[in-house]
Amino acid sequence: MGTMIGSLVLYTLARLVLVIVLAVAIYFIGGLFVQIPAIVAAMFGVLIALPLGMFLFKPLRLRVNSQVAAIDAERRKSRDDLQSRLRGSK
Repeated sequence: MGTMIGSLVLYTLARLVLVIVLAVAIYFIGGLFVQIPAIVAAMFGVLIALPLGMFLFKPLRLRVNSQVAAIDAERRKSRDDLQSRLRGSK
């Protein structure tokens, strides 16, 4: 479970950094031509980062998904074992 938390934190931080980098780039590069409010740059940063992060960080996302699936399977097995013991099957 510890590796899942680490992977999830890494994936989340990577996506947040992408949003920040895009927002700063939009703010300063767009600012060369017209004045762009910071909130508008941040909104466009989020909109652009959503699909871009899915492709750029696909290995991280797949690693988190597989770790969550493994934990879910373990919990399901434990629950099924408990249910069978409560029924008296084991």
